[in-house]
Parts: sequence; structure tokens; C-alpha cells
Amino acid sequence: MRKVLTAFFSMIILLAFSSGNVFAANEEDTTVAENIIESAEKYIGTPYGGEFDCSGYVYKVFSENGIELPRSSSSQYKHGESVEKENLQKGDLVFFNTTGSGISHVGIYIGDNKFIHSASSIGVSISKLNDPYYWGKRYVGAAKVL
Repeated sequence: MRKVLTAFFSMIILLAFSSGNVFAANEEDTTVAENIIESAEKYIGTPYGGEFDCSGYVYKVFSENGIELPRSSSSQYKHGESVEKENLQKGDLVFFNTTGSGISHVGIYIGDNKFIHSASSIGVSISKLNDPYYWGKRYVGAAKVL
């Protein structure tokens, strides 16, 4: 009985310390994500193509925060760890097929079912991920790069 209790309390202590480390890592990821979103928002209104296209925009924002990404949207899609739509976190990359031939657009998930991106029609802006008229139909997947 004494061995069982010792093992039980050892597991409790181990779990308490390991969950603290997980919390610290998640807190750090949240701070990085917030910094990325802040960097991304400063470009709202920047025209598409002048300074960058969609993947160039994502590349620049992440680079400003010390995170290296590939340059193209299809390469960025392959770079991260796949994330289910219902598990999206701020800072995740969201990908779309706008041309009918695979990944052709990327944006940064900012929470509340919204993403920020450089759209060819209006430049850097915020859109709804599940927009039934355009983005919702073209959503392909997401990737975690943080």
C-alpha cells in the first residue's frame, strides 16, 4: 500500500510540474502570436502587389518577429504542422485555393473566425474565414508555424 501511495504522489508532483512548463510554453506562443498580429495590422490598407503579394506579406510579418518562412504560399503550407479548422489559434496560417489549382493564397488567423491577408482586390485587410460568398468555399487548410 505504501508503494502505491508513493507512486501516486510522485505522479501528482510530476504532473504538476510538467503542466506548469506546458503553460509557460503556451503563454510564450500567445505572446509571439499577439506580436505577429500587431505587426500584421500595421499594414492594413497597403495595396496588393506594390510592396508584396499574399505570401510575401506573411513572410514579411513573420520575419519582423524573427520567424523564417518559405516565400511561396504552397511552400508555407508544407512548412508548418497541419491544424484542423476547429483548433485554429492566433498566428496560425490559413490557406486557400483561389485559382482552382492548389494552394494559391495565405493569411494569418487572428481569432474570432477572422484572418488578415493581402488580397489582390483590396490589399491588406481582415476577412471572415467562413465567408459564404468567397473565402469559406476556397478554404483548404491551416498550419501552425509557431
